[in-house]
Formats: sequence, structure tokens, C-alpha cells
Amino acid sequence: MSNLIDLSIYELHNILKKREVSAIEVTRAYLNRIDNVDPKIRAYLTVTADKALAQAEDADRRLKKADAVTPLTGIPMGIKDVICTRGIRTTCGSKILENFVPPYNATIMEKLEAHGAIMLGKLNMDEFAMGSSTENSAYHPTHNPWDLERTPGGSSGGSAASVASRTCAGSLGSDTGGSIRQPASYCGVVGLKPTYGTVSRFGLVAFASSLDQIGPISRDVTDCALLLNAISGHDDRDSTSASRNISDYTGFLTQGLKNYTLGIPKEYFISGLDSDVEKSVKHAISALESQGANVVEVSLPHTDYAVATYYIIAPAEASSNLFRYDGVKYGLRVADYKNLMDMYIKTRSQGFGPEVKRRIMIGTYSLSAGYYSAYYKKASQVRTLITRDFKRAFEKCDVLAAPVAPTAAFRLGEKIDDPLQMYLSDIFTIPVNLAGIPGISVPCGLTSNGLPIGLQLMAGHFEEAKLLTVAYNMELALGLCENWPIP
Repeated sequence: MSNLIDLSIYELHNILKKREVSAIEVTRAYLNRIDNVDPKIRAYLTVTADKALAQAEDADRRLKKADAVTPLTGIPMGIKDVICTRGIRTTCGSKILENFVPPYNATIMEKLEAHGAIMLGKLNMDEFAMGSSTENSAYHPTHNPWDLERTPGGSSGGSAASVASRTCAGSLGSDTGGSIRQPASYCGVVGLKPTYGTVSRFGLVAFASSLDQIGPISRDVTDCALLLNAISGHDDRDSTSASRNISDYTGFLTQGLKNYTLGIPKEYFISGLDSDVEKSVKHAISALESQGANVVEVSLPHTDYAVATYYIIAPAEASSNLFRYDGVKYGLRVADYKNLMDMYIKTRSQGFGPEVKRRIMIGTYSLSAGYYSAYYKKASQVRTLITRDFKRAFEKCDVLAAPVAPTAAFRLGEKIDDPLQMYLSDIFTIPVNLAGIPGISVPCGLTSNGLPIGLQLMAGHFEEAKLLTVAYNMELALGLCENWPIP
């Protein structure tokens, strides 16, 4: 039998269901892998070994009785530390929540538990999901398994690095401006940002409420579809949750793209795009043509305004959402203060890191009296124009194909002191969040020095089935979801 940590979710499911291996054995294999590899990668903030083994025992009981067995029963998962887990520390990568233990589970955690999945631990991230490199974590940076001197991307850097380093079978991340797709590209794994409203946000600690969405990170497209099956669906506790029937997304993983039209947005192939990235992306598009897809050029004319629009809307929502961290009800409270206002100021000054403070100040300014119309209102109007661009493009094509990021993974420390350059690393992913459409990153090549490159596929609202079909065909054509680093 192959090494257990090298098997995909559906391969593990097959041997678990046949009882060729136990969930306890699989879980111990992953816990051993974490012990051996994660000290170099540092993807985990909290490892929940005791809980994982207890869940594995329960999974084995289910498997023995063939009772309520699903494709995720007995599958070890990693969870981004922005998702509330009952009785397990949830820090959001911030000192202000260093000792916060939620009294409840996020909806998606309830879903995973109902499926019999196993939680190995909580994964590192940029503080409150604000960043593109996982260097903004208050605890430590995470390293890219392909090159330990480089970033895994962010903010879901721990989620992508854990899958790439095979310290979990699959993971969950969140995506506000590219935080699933960009790290998936940098780490050579598959990452899906679903349509806004497809996955419940109840129990997701908010950064920007109109942009945040939970999604899966996996080794291949089939695993991605299985995870999406488990976590999607309407939730009454989330007012933005869409009331839609859940499909079995694995049913759309069929070969051939004869009836598909692929749109290539000309605004995404710009000066500054790394030559290796451009070459790999164009090679992937040719591979999709070989699978039967028709290719047309389309235009998304307001793309140039996306980054500026995002960095008004997202910080404005963040300044409102993070107002609750004041040291009163939960989280950090400094010990030495003179009065209530002094406690507020010292708690927030010491509890938040530099990037979070920067975005709170930007957001508060853009919402302040006299500036709301000039900034936030105008950004909301441009957001509507960006959404219309996508709708017009999808009148001509089924799926858009473009780079995920302008470059492959950059070196740790390279951009941390230059916020603008860091923000621009999300230039191709931000428009998807502003429009609320789904996007996926699928491995499409390697740079000349062996770093992964991802192709971004985008579709209309609630068209995840189309995304997965095209992604699956690219995987068949290129076979790059089987490349793994050896950290």
C-alpha cells in the first residue's frame, strides 16, 4: 500500500470504506507527519492530537457499522484559524485573540463533524486574514514547502502549505481578496473560492463581510469537489447564505470541453507579468483547447480600478468589524490602564499588528464624515461596474482563464515593508471577490527554478460546476496535481 499521507481524499475513502486501514492509523500517520515536517513549514498554530484521535475512534465505529459513512469519514483535515471551533483556541493569527476559545462551532465545523471528518488542528494565517504572505501572523511566518525561503502566500498560507507538505489530506481557508487562490497557486495545490453565499459564514471571524467566503484547498480537483459537497448549503444563521439546492459536484468531473467557450481577459495579461507565469498560463489554455474548448478574447475594462476599490471597501468593513475587540467581553485586555478609554487604546494598540492597524485607519478615514461619498460610495459604484464587466463577459463565454498572480512565490521579507507591492500581488484575484463570483486556482506549471504556478478559472454566479469541469479537464491534460515538494 502507498504511504497513507500520499493518498488523495477519495483514495483514502476507498481503503477506509473497505476497512483495509483504520481511521486511527490514517490519523496517526498524519500526526507523525506533522511532528516530522511542520517544524520546518510552521503551517499549524494549534495541533489537536487528542481530539483528532477521539474523532478517529468515532469514525472507525461508523465505518465498522457502515453507518452514516460519507467520503469525508475518517479524513484528517486542517482548519484555518479564522474559523470558530468549540473548545479549541481560535486566534485569527492575532495577539488580541491569543487565548480566545469559542463556545460554539462554525456551521462548516458542524458539517464536517456530521460527515465524520477529523480535525488535526488550526492553521496559520495573516492576522485577521489581512495579508498576502502569512508574514502578518502575530506568531510566526509559514514557509513554502517548495522553497523554505519563500512565502506560501496568504492569508490562507497555512491552509495551502499544510496540503502541499502533506500534513493534512485537505484544508479549509477563507478568501476575501484572493486568500485561497493565491496561496494555492504558490504552493501547487487546488484552491476554490465559491460564489458569495454558497458556504455559510456563521462562525467565520469577519474581516470584510461582503467579501469573505470560506472554501476548500485540496490536492486535486476531485478532492476539491468532495469538500465543496460537504461545506456548501443554505444556513438560516447566515443572512447572506443563498437558498440553493446542493449538487453533487463530483458528477460534473467529466472529460471533454466540446461545448465550452473559454474567455481570455486581455486586461490580465499586462506588463509586469512574469514570463514564466505567462508561458505556463498560455500553455494551460492551449491544453484546454486540446480538450475541445473554444477560446475567445474578452474585455473586463474596469480591472484597473479593482485594487483601489478593494482597498477602500475591505478596510472600511474591517474597521467596523474589528471595533468589537476592545478588551471588554473577550480577547486581550491589558493589565495596566488608568480608565476605560486608556484600556481601549492600550488593548488595541498592543493587540493588533501593524497591517491590521493600517487597514483600520484607512477604513475609518474612508467612512468618516465628509469623506464617505468621495471614497466608500464611489468605490461601491465602481464595484457595480466591475460586476457588470463579468456579466457581459459571461455572455460570450462559459469560463474565464487568467493568471492567479503576476509572479510565483516571492521570498519571505521581500515585500513586507512595501504594502503597495504586497497589495498588488492580489491584482488578478480581487475582482472575483468584488463581483461575488467563484474562482479556482489549479496547478498549471513550474517556473525555471521549480516553483508552482496556478491558472485561475472564473465563472458566473453559482457556476461552480462549470469551473470544476474545466479544472478537471486541465488536470487530465497536464497532470500537475501529482507534483509534491519534499520539505
